[in-house]
Amino acid sequence: MTRIDIAHTIFGIIGNILGVILFLSPVPTFVAICKKGSVEQYSVAPYLATLMSCMVGVLYGLPLVHPHRLLVATIAASGCILQTIYVTIFFIFSDRIKRLKVIMWLLFELIFITILIIVTLIGVHNLKTRSEIVGTISVALTIMMYASPLAIMKMVVKTKSVEYMPLFISLASFGNSVAWTTYALISFDPFLTISNGAGTLLGVAQLILYAIYYNSTKQQIVSREGNMEMNLSQVVVDNVCQETKPNK
Repeated sequence: MTRIDIAHTIFGIIGNILGVILFLSPVPTFVAICKKGSVEQYSVAPYLATLMSCMVGVLYGLPLVHPHRLLVATIAASGCILQTIYVTIFFIFSDRIKRLKVIMWLLFELIFITILIIVTLIGVHNLKTRSEIVGTISVALTIMMYASPLAIMKMVVKTKSVEYMPLFISLASFGNSVAWTTYALISFDPFLTISNGAGTLLGVAQLILYAIYYNSTKQQIVSREGNMEMNLSQVVVDNVCQETKPNK
């Protein structure tokens, strides 16, 4: 094994580790959802997009499609398992309309990946052509996965608050995309390079946005807590007044 092969494997392993961290980063969010019994303003879009991207990633990493990409398949498989859990929790604590949307998107994704598997493995017999077809689709879906927080970023700009865009998720996304971009450049995989390169840029954008609106978020939280305390104090005062008021 050459030094290039060793470096390639090392960055693939690092990518797997950071990928798992990225996939686990929403855990606090879903713990909060379970405690509150509601998904509140959180969106299921990032998890559905990631699930679709991971399913195609598993296919791309198989030796029948692209040799020497097993590390891509392993992290994608881990992502499939975790995203399925997240989507299930989201479904349980959503209202009827959101549940219907989740079901529709899941059906669409299952139909899409089934058709892609049949076309790729049965209809195409050349490895290069298989990898090009799945790789091209993977590029689009991976960029969608990294871009899925754009909806949350729009809300951040509108509300001037990063309360619903956790920093840990943004950091994990950035680190993961950097690791896989490096992995792709070592053996120059154009599909992984383009998709994860775009992910790196989007990760930088999220971190910049977080830095811009971090202070305003703290001010909003302090103001909201202050208003709650004032309202509570008023309720206590009103109750005391009613209790001490003489009966006629």
